[in-house]
Amino acid sequence: MPQPNGEATTDARQPRALSPGRSRNMQANRRVDSKPEIKLRSALHARGLRFRKDHRLDLPGARVRPDIVFTRRKVAVFVDGCFWHVCPVHGRQPTRNEWYWTPKLRRNVERDEQANAALQDAGWSVVRVWEHAGLEEAIQAVLAAVEHAPDGTRRV
Repeated sequence: MPQPNGEATTDARQPRALSPGRSRNMQANRRVDSKPEIKLRSALHARGLRFRKDHRLDLPGARVRPDIVFTRRKVAVFVDGCFWHVCPVHGRQPTRNEWYWTPKLRRNVERDEQANAALQDAGWSVVRVWEHAGLEEAIQAVLAAVEHAPDGTRRV
């Protein structure tokens, strides 16, 4: 089926990859266990913190799956990728297949906001860390949330 940009796809909802290399690159993106997430988890574990990873929380009106969860302290940590969550510093608007990517990225941001609201309404503290944030800065944000478990969302 032809798309607004003239490219045909086998699935009307997804654009065709520009090249086999681009296709491999996009398939390599992981939902869990990204490098920044693993580095943060390892550093937190080395400091003696124990947590659950990729733990689903069934909240009133929403299911949320934070990257790192401190269940007793009710702290949820997300490690957000700059492209996928539209980082104001490193995020960029796609130049190819905008008809597909722009709404998809907007939905990601909306889902992040809904997850934050659902968690906060349920009494959880939320820490969101950009993938480009320094490791020590991210660790300090998580430690502060775990130690004090204040209301609100922290963004690093």
